[in-house]
Amino acid sequence: MLSINTNVGAMIALQSLGAVNRELAEVTRRISTGLKISSPKDNGAIWAIAQGQRSEMKSLDAVTGSLKRGQSIVDVAISGGETISDLLTQMKEKMLAASDVSLTASDRALLSADYVALRKQIDLAASNASFNGVSLISSGSSGNVRALANANATDSINVDHIDLSTTGSLLGGTLADLTTVTAADLTNLDNALKGVNGAVARLGTGARALETHETFISKLQDTLEASIGRLVDADLAKESARFAALQVKQQLAIQALSIANQQPNLILQLFRN
Repeated sequence: MLSINTNVGAMIALQSLGAVNRELAEVTRRISTGLKISSPKDNGAIWAIAQGQRSEMKSLDAVTGSLKRGQSIVDVAISGGETISDLLTQMKEKMLAASDVSLTASDRALLSADYVALRKQIDLAASNASFNGVSLISSGSSGNVRALANANATDSINVDHIDLSTTGSLLGGTLADLTTVTAADLTNLDNALKGVNGAVARLGTGARALETHETFISKLQDTLEASIGRLVDADLAKESARFAALQVKQQLAIQALSIANQQPNLILQLFRN
C-alpha cells in the first residue's frame, strides 16, 4: 500500500541502517581498544570477573615488592655472615699460633693485637650488614624478615634474626684477647665458627625460599594476565573481517533507505497520470 503519511519501507530501512551502525561502532571500539569486554555494559559478569583478576594482579605486585625487599635484607646479611666466618677463620689461626708455649711475650702480644682487631671487625660487619634499616645479624634484635607470600597477607616467608656479634650467643664465649690460650678456648672458637657457618647456611636457605616464591608469583601473574586476556581480549582477525562485512551492509542499507525515500514520488506520478 502506498501512503504519504507512513513510509514503512523507509522506516524498515532506517532501522536496519541504525542496527548496522551500532554494530560498526561496537566493532570499531573493539579494534581500537583490543578488547571485546571493556565495560560492564558489554558483559557485566565477565567484566566483574576480569576486574577481580586485575585486582589480584595488583595485589601480587605488592607481594613481589615484599619478597624483593626480603631478599635484599637477607642477601646483605649473608654477605656480612660470610665476612664474619672468614674473620673467625683468621682468628682461629691466630689463636692456634698463640697456643704455642714457646712464644715470646712480644710475639704473643702481636698475635693478640691482630686477634683483637679481627674481633672488632666482626662487630663492624655485623652492625653494618643492614638494608633499609634492617639487619638480621647485628647485636640485639634489629628485625626479622616477614615477606608477604600471598595477596591476602595470610601467609609469609620468614627469616629470623641471628646475632653474629661478639656479644651474641654464638660468639659471646670466645676470648677477648690472646693473653692466655687453653685447649678449651680453641674448642669454643671452633664451635663459634661452626655456629656462624650454620647460621649463614640458614640465611641462604631463607634467601632461596624467597627467590623461589618470587619466581612462582611472577608465573602466577603471567597466568592471570593470560586468563584475563582470554576473557576480555578481542579476536582482531575476526573483528577485522566483521568490520569489512558491516561496511558492505551499511552501504546496502543506505541504498535501501534511498530507494524507500523515493516512494512518495511514485504517488505524485500516479496523480499526474
